[in-house]
Amino acid sequence: MLLGMLEAVRRYPIKSLQGVALDTVKVELSGIPGDRSGALFALEGAREGKTYRGKEHDRLHLLRDAAGAQACAKERGVAVEVRTDEHFFDDAPISILVDEWLRELDAHVGYKVQWERFRPNFFVRSEASPQPIPLEQTLVGARLQLGTVRLGVRSPIERCVTVTYDPRGETSDPRILRFLAEQRDAWMGIYCDVLEPGIASVGDPLILC
Repeated sequence: MLLGMLEAVRRYPIKSLQGVALDTVKVELSGIPGDRSGALFALEGAREGKTYRGKEHDRLHLLRDAAGAQACAKERGVAVEVRTDEHFFDDAPISILVDEWLRELDAHVGYKVQWERFRPNFFVRSEASPQPIPLEQTLVGARLQLGTVRLGVRSPIERCVTVTYDPRGETSDPRILRFLAEQRDAWMGIYCDVLEPGIASVGDPLILC
């Protein structure tokens, strides 16, 4: 079953900071090389030794470099350091968002919610699919093909306050998380494991095998 066509690819070099747009990406068993390969860690305060993320700072998603993030944290009285050389995933190495899953949310808030709020690795447009797109929870355990990459769906992605932040830094919208919590068990998107490494490119079909 065709779920849609890959419209955008993102790699997030430092967790919680801005992503980098790619046209083609190599996907390894451990995920996309360089994706979330760095993270900010608090050196003091209540989160000492723990990651300093969007949950703790609503402006990190607007920044791209570590130095800027450190300065931004310092303005709030928090010293942070960047740790690298491993993947700092929340749950699984690959995340996917299909536009169809956003439709009811769009209708609820009265505007087209930016997919970038959800920080997926792969964003898929479903217009090419002749059949209804399955919901996230029904895809658990399913196998997907994207380019030459084979993926296994691990779980829906449970969302937090960061999805309320506007990707351009405008006013946040708490209705987004409220709707997800009340109508979708806070789920939006899917986490996947890499079953077979390969290459994925913008324009590739996402196929439910």
